[in-house]
Amino acid sequence: MTTHDQSLITRRQVLATTAGLVAVTPFMRAAATQPEHQQHKPAAPPNQPPPAAPPKAGHAGHGGTVPHDLPYRPVSAPDTPTLPFEMDNGVKVFRLTAEPVAREFAPGLVVNTWGYNGQSPGPMIEAVEGDRIRILVTNNLPVHTTVHWHGLLLPNGMDGVGGLTQKHIRPGQTFKYEWTIRGHGTYMYHPHFDEMFQMGLGMMGLFVVHPKAPREPAVDRDYAILLNEWSVAPGAATPDPTEMTAFNLFTFNGRVFPGTAPLLARLGERVRIRIGNLSTTNAHPIHLHGYSFKVTGTDGGPIPESAQWPEVTVNVPTGATRDIEFIADNEGDWAFHCHKVHHLMNGMGHNLPIVVGMRPDEVNARLAKVLPGAMPLSVGMGHMMEMGRPKNTIGSSTEGPFDEIDAGGMFTVLKVRKDLAVGADPGWYEHPTGTLAEPV
Repeated sequence: MTTHDQSLITRRQVLATTAGLVAVTPFMRAAATQPEHQQHKPAAPPNQPPPAAPPKAGHAGHGGTVPHDLPYRPVSAPDTPTLPFEMDNGVKVFRLTAEPVAREFAPGLVVNTWGYNGQSPGPMIEAVEGDRIRILVTNNLPVHTTVHWHGLLLPNGMDGVGGLTQKHIRPGQTFKYEWTIRGHGTYMYHPHFDEMFQMGLGMMGLFVVHPKAPREPAVDRDYAILLNEWSVAPGAATPDPTEMTAFNLFTFNGRVFPGTAPLLARLGERVRIRIGNLSTTNAHPIHLHGYSFKVTGTDGGPIPESAQWPEVTVNVPTGATRDIEFIADNEGDWAFHCHKVHHLMNGMGHNLPIVVGMRPDEVNARLAKVLPGAMPLSVGMGHMMEMGRPKNTIGSSTEGPFDEIDAGGMFTVLKVRKDLAVGADPGWYEHPTGTLAEPV
């Protein structure tokens, strides 16, 4: 190795280290003055399950107040409010505030994140093709930021790339983004300055644009879910935004199972589920039990009916969205989850001992003599994860109607019923006689 090569390596190492310190220092400085769970503005309480009756035009599915003459059926983003707007001489005006947020991923698990309007992810924005919109973004973070409107077609100066298409939004500043909406589909928003750090702390949101002319066939239920992944050390509350591979929490709209709200549908309804992915590295194969569905849209827009294809699992790459549609013709409680099996765990570690093939009872008896009170070894993961759990962590199982449901992370339940009481979770499905697996 030449002296020149050594010099290059040294400079690269120094630059990499310095960049990390520059990114982390403002956040650490802001956080150092308060206890960990008091650093951030508390998030709004998570919403109840989506209403049994699908939201009608003129009524937001979750949170906020919007006019009662909407020309579309609002989308419901479980556990996430919809951003209200005001009208100003024909312009729809939205207000976003970037700020620290304490987000409850599930009861017993609160994470220090960054987001918008007290939410991480931020509130969902809805508009209609052809709308003139104005979004006022206020920066209450200790660092610069911007907002990029991911996938939307807009003037170059509204694209939100810090330094390239606009000045940074400095702490305390408010910037105006204004343009006329072109096209329709499922999109997203996030910073385009120091993305690794800011998106790693949860700064992102959904942006749905409805068509000017209603699409056929119309859907009865329209849901939206944003995927994300996090690295939060066991017992800690603040994510490590510099992590590139070893993530241990995986969220639907900022929640992990059992904290995720169920999706509800009446028997025979047409259901659309919009799925966006702003995870750091992982594509997520999202699988629905009990149904096949059509992939009907991407972040590029709707897919013509002749080009749609059937699936039971849709892979959603990083930085992309996918829309799926199906007829809810099969009653029951159906799992809806990422099919990467370690994305169905909460706060898992990556260095647990593998004891398959061992006789753990004998080892545990010997271990107890040497280290009284030591956590016993188990062939299965569930028992190991439950033992000696640090503070601010939760397990990956919850009590179901028959036994424990061994799932966490990116998991929820689609509940399809012939009858649904308005505004209520119907509870667990009651299986007709002869339709339930039983011991023999």
